[in-house]
Amino acid sequence: MDKILGYVALGQKQGAKLVSGGKRVGQRGFFVEPTIFDGVRDDMAIAQDEIFGPVVSVLPFKSAAEVFDRANQTYYGLSAGVWTKDIDKAHNFAKHVKAGTVWVNCYHVVDSSTPFGGFKMSGHGRENGEAALDLYSEMKTVTVKLKD
Repeated sequence: MDKILGYVALGQKQGAKLVSGGKRVGQRGFFVEPTIFDGVRDDMAIAQDEIFGPVVSVLPFKSAAEVFDRANQTYYGLSAGVWTKDIDKAHNFAKHVKAGTVWVNCYHVVDSSTPFGGFKMSGHGRENGEAALDLYSEMKTVTVKLKD
């Protein structure tokens, strides 16, 4: 909660406009209101970091290429989502955005049989599915000379 509220304060300090939320909910637990920022620039921490809280940054765009560049210029790539009625646009988004998981017309739908994990600084390896077995395995090569 303190980390999320710290990002809310930092977003405001860096010049983003807090449109909604941004406060603690109640006195019990560690809950933060759903938070929306407008006027966000690409260089702001709230646009660059993985916040892992209910914080959304609104950044307008003019082209798909601008979206791909913006998404790929961060250090992180855990997941991405796109809403569209055009399946070609969805596939193009998935192809160009460097993220371990891409959701189309949904978000945070995770099935235990499919690998989940990020690209770049967003994790190491994959959870779930057969790919998760790599986390519990260590490969070794043994070469034996049988004859002279």
